[in-house]
Amino acid sequence: MKITCALSDFDFDSRESDLDVILYGQANKGSQGSIGGSLKREVQRKKLVPEARAWDFLSIALAVISADSAGHRKLSPDGWTRSFELTVSVNDPEFWQSNDSILQDLLAFLTTDRWKLNFFDGGMLPTPPKSPVFPSEDSVALLSGGVDSLIGVIDLVTEGEKPYAVSQRVAPDTSKQNYFAKKIGEGLNIFQASHCVRIPNKERPQSQRARSIIFMAYGVLVATSLKSYKEGNNVPLYVCENGFISINPSLTTNRVGSLSTRTTHPVVIGLLQQVLNNANLNVSIVNPYRHKTKGEMLKKCKNKKLMSSLVWEATSCGRILTNKIDGQYVHCGRCVPCMVRRSAFYAWKSNGDLTTYRYDDLSIKDEKHAGFDDVRSMLLAIADAKEQGIQRWLGASISSSLVEDKDKLAEMIKRGLGEIEGFLNSQGAE
Repeated sequence: MKITCALSDFDFDSRESDLDVILYGQANKGSQGSIGGSLKREVQRKKLVPEARAWDFLSIALAVISADSAGHRKLSPDGWTRSFELTVSVNDPEFWQSNDSILQDLLAFLTTDRWKLNFFDGGMLPTPPKSPVFPSEDSVALLSGGVDSLIGVIDLVTEGEKPYAVSQRVAPDTSKQNYFAKKIGEGLNIFQASHCVRIPNKERPQSQRARSIIFMAYGVLVATSLKSYKEGNNVPLYVCENGFISINPSLTTNRVGSLSTRTTHPVVIGLLQQVLNNANLNVSIVNPYRHKTKGEMLKKCKNKKLMSSLVWEATSCGRILTNKIDGQYVHCGRCVPCMVRRSAFYAWKSNGDLTTYRYDDLSIKDEKHAGFDDVRSMLLAIADAKEQGIQRWLGASISSSLVEDKDKLAEMIKRGLGEIEGFLNSQGAE
């Protein structure tokens, strides 16, 4: 699928494509897509001045999100793997074209699709504001509204760091992101953004495999706007997620699709860091919890009082928009992220989980509870890992040469499975 992504003043008729997408604007006709319409305004409202290549990386990320939304997996030859030829307008096409292979490898690992990237001149670079703001924060931290990013930011502030929070607006987490930012320390500055992708004939349900790249791009954009960055310092970009979900090993040989996302996998982080280094963007991506389970993050949080007052409001569920009780969104309680959450809370406080779950009792032997695919797959994974040994069971999950600490990661995955086994046993799930 050929997709051209450019600013609204570009002559799209000059390039042959299957879909034209306007970056940072609105579609001019029904056959066009659009994305990022509010992003430029949000940056200007904050009076930030990101680097040109940070804008370029954001444009590439927006183009990837557009493709991920437009490509229909069921129409591909194997029913899953899609092929994209993506042409994007940037400020420095020569540089990005010289790094296309790294980007293509990154996107292939992230989405399991095939990518070909082309770049041409004409990127986003707004005129700097008359009175620019260079925030005094020393780092940037992604704050999704989930448990892990909440703990991560609490730990950073407790340790004396001053992070600038960055969030992707997603229902129902937007208000939680603001609430968390206000409650941590003396209150954190927060940059909230939404890509607002609008694509004709969008894939349903929409793929989420590429979502991490846009979140990272927001972080890089803000990081290069900080006073510390402008003074020549390296700025840490904290991406806080427990190691089990970062690796997110396929529970069975059949679960290789969207159920096994790779948002913060070490390969993704490693390739993305290569891109930033080559672009001379002095930003370091850091996941301080890559060797910790979710339960260990809860147990070792550096401000348990604050965490305990907020953590129940955090979102984990991958299907929260499909589950309501009395008109309120609730966790399903049975998807993989929910099981990891429930297991972590059980490991931390065996009877202290205050979360409402749509499917709370996983001992019920029907297809909605113990017989649900994720629950059955998790029980099989626990048994298989014991039988095969953790290294063999993990297989290709950590086999890449970009993963340097395989033994530590394998031990962490073993502990993570142990947490989940303990919870499922307490439920009587079998």
